[in-house]
Amino acid sequence: MLPRRPKAVVFDMDGIILDSEILYRKSVISAGVAAGLVVGPSVYEGMLGRPWDGIVGLLKDHYGQDFDTDAFRKVWLEHFDLLIALELKLKTGVVALLDTLDAHNIPRAICTSSDHSQVEDHLAGFGIRERFHEVIAKGDYVNGKPAPDPYLLAARRLGIDPADCLALEDSHNGIRSAAGAGMMAVMVPDLLPPNDEIRSIATLVIDDLHQCQAFFS
Repeated sequence: MLPRRPKAVVFDMDGIILDSEILYRKSVISAGVAAGLVVGPSVYEGMLGRPWDGIVGLLKDHYGQDFDTDAFRKVWLEHFDLLIALELKLKTGVVALLDTLDAHNIPRAICTSSDHSQVEDHLAGFGIRERFHEVIAKGDYVNGKPAPDPYLLAARRLGIDPADCLALEDSHNGIRSAAGAGMMAVMVPDLLPPNDEIRSIATLVIDDLHQCQAFFS
């Protein structure tokens, strides 16, 4: 269980609200094929939870400093947008958890490395955008995940002490960010299991969002 009952919940988006990380992985691999590149786990797993500037550094470290990251990103996002249109789903337990938070009047935010436009576009079809009181996205903070800045801003926007906030994350960088902000950082693994470091800094590791119901009983 958690050390205290949360007064607010901060959700990562991709891999927590949206079952989209698998689509990111498929699209970055297919974009690599189109460019004649092998995109392995060290690349796509390293991209999880990172803002674009961090991904640029990762790609250049892997493929060379002359690698055209902007051209690669254009193809990658074209592939991703096609998959989003065909295959995007909500993660298990999202709506039930939002219903529970409504019943207990718990404020909530989204804290993501994606653009605001992506948040709006991706959540629009599911009718849940209005169920989040704040959205912290790319452009709202100077330092992205794994820095604590995005989660600290989420707590300020919600008006809740970070120590009383539950953060739900699927990536290592997300857990580092939320834990660094002093939140109760709970990992719900998606593509990437926790390692020893993440287990040591996460408050809990759970299987799915349904298990969050017990935090508010």
